[in-house]
Amino acid sequence: SALELVPFGIKPLLRRAAAYEALERYSLAYVDYKTALQVDCSVQAAHDGVNRMTKALLEKDGVTWRQKLPPIPTVPVSAQTRWSIPSAQAPGANTPPATSPQGEPDQTAAGMERARMLKEEGNELVKKGNHKRAVEKYSESLKLNKECATYTNRALCYLALKQYKEAAQDCTEALKLDPKNVKALYRRAQALKELKDYKSSIADIKSLLKTEPKNTAALRLLQELNRA
Repeated sequence: SALELVPFGIKPLLRRAAAYEALERYSLAYVDYKTALQVDCSVQAAHDGVNRMTKALLEKDGVTWRQKLPPIPTVPVSAQTRWSIPSAQAPGANTPPATSPQGEPDQTAAGMERARMLKEEGNELVKKGNHKRAVEKYSESLKLNKECATYTNRALCYLALKQYKEAAQDCTEALKLDPKNVKALYRRAQALKELKDYKSSIADIKSLLKTEPKNTAALRLLQELNRA
């Protein structure tokens, strides 16, 4: 009911997600947590919720869990509160006041959309095996929006290009945004292994296994590290 009155309200989204989670309706909870992140990507509760639901859905439905999700609504720019300019108190809030740089809110929204498009272009290049060009796209995207997934994607490219220090740095940046991110922990462990920092690599894998104890790739890497 609250969301009918205020579409894309953060609190009702998070509370409905928590209720769905308690009812073990994990796919609906996942959609609400992801929607909340579109509204404000700094909400840690939503990040944590997405991680929990990803783990639960993976255990429940296996690797095809994403195919069974309900559609995730696209949040309009007007509802993305974190990126709006606080000029609502001025008369005619839809037009920037004279003291603000002209068109600044539109530039911000356009910047976010541009960052998303660049990331998608990078993803397509990775599928084609063009990791070097993908790095360029991800780097452009990160200038506009520092997003966890973009860092882990670029780290994957750096691993393929054997640029292990850069891969480890990107994973560290991703973990600042999402401390339990499984991809960031796994890829940093891979990079550190290549850099022969076995102790740190093992520490990352052990952190990952606390979140996903049955992650076969991580367990296999841990075996390799223990033999190194």
